[in-house]
Amino acid sequence: MKAVGLYKYLPIDNKESLIDVEIDRPHPKGNDLLVKVQGISVNPVDTKVRAPKDDTETTPRVLGWDAAGEVVEVGSNVSSFAIGDQVFYAGDITRSGSNCEYQLVDERIVGRKPTSLSFAEAAGFPLTSITAWEILSDSFKVNDGKGESLLIIGGAGGVGSILIQLAKKLTGLTVIATASRPETIEWVKKMGADHVINHRESLVDQVKALGLEPHYVASLTGTGQHFPAIIELIKPRGHIAVIDDPETLDIKSGKFKALTFSWEFMFTRSMFQMSDIEKQQELLNRVSALIDDGTLISTVTNNLGKISAETLREAHAQLESGRVIGKIVLDGFFTR
Repeated sequence: MKAVGLYKYLPIDNKESLIDVEIDRPHPKGNDLLVKVQGISVNPVDTKVRAPKDDTETTPRVLGWDAAGEVVEVGSNVSSFAIGDQVFYAGDITRSGSNCEYQLVDERIVGRKPTSLSFAEAAGFPLTSITAWEILSDSFKVNDGKGESLLIIGGAGGVGSILIQLAKKLTGLTVIATASRPETIEWVKKMGADHVINHRESLVDQVKALGLEPHYVASLTGTGQHFPAIIELIKPRGHIAVIDDPETLDIKSGKFKALTFSWEFMFTRSMFQMSDIEKQQELLNRVSALIDDGTLISTVTNNLGKISAETLREAHAQLESGRVIGKIVLDGFFTR
């Protein structure tokens, strides 16, 4: 089957960084579905895994952790899906990815594709939706949220775009989101943010000018840079959730406010085969229903066409520019 993979970890402007390859089509066992991939999305995790280093692979490493497609085979223990079902999922970072024609994925982290979206459009939701949902429910444990506020640093990216929507549609939280360019400011307003502030200016001055003291902070980018401001702004006994990779953080600076600090990594449940792994299937099915009833709107801003090494290199380059709004998606491979 067709796939896009790598043997060496190279800068994205090198044509060998991602190449077109042929690999064997897998077959499902146990809880696995075999999905014919008909749409994918590209995320910062793809670029981080592909980032230049000295390692080499003896067989092509296939990246990609967002997909939508059709079930074509099922393992012996599968109970939630059947051949012909249309699904979407973010997959498991410890397994071969979605930049291929057919992919194995555990049914317990798979949801039913929204019927109102194309495969490519649907592929823009899983990873960011799981991340955002887990921040709100697993980390912050927000119930009602009325009278409380949430500061989202990096509101125009993929996770920020869906986190704003989930917070506004499912809770009573007042949402403050950061953005710095006219087009990103407009985007986070479209997503539903109550207030937009500029992360290139003083967060402390801007949030205090709003008369708000955030109960929760979701730091999605630039955590190391913004951490002192977060500590100053957050309400005592507040909660900080982080998804990026700061080199160091002085978390003891939050001691006197008795703050809670959480990492969010949506692959944890699948990596460690946690006992509640099926929660990801449940929340993806809820997201699918919220999309189909019009509660949530698409965060996709760019479809680069069919999957190929060339189009995936372009997607990686755009993500590495740091200027992407929302999500980048691609359709499936050209049919034979």
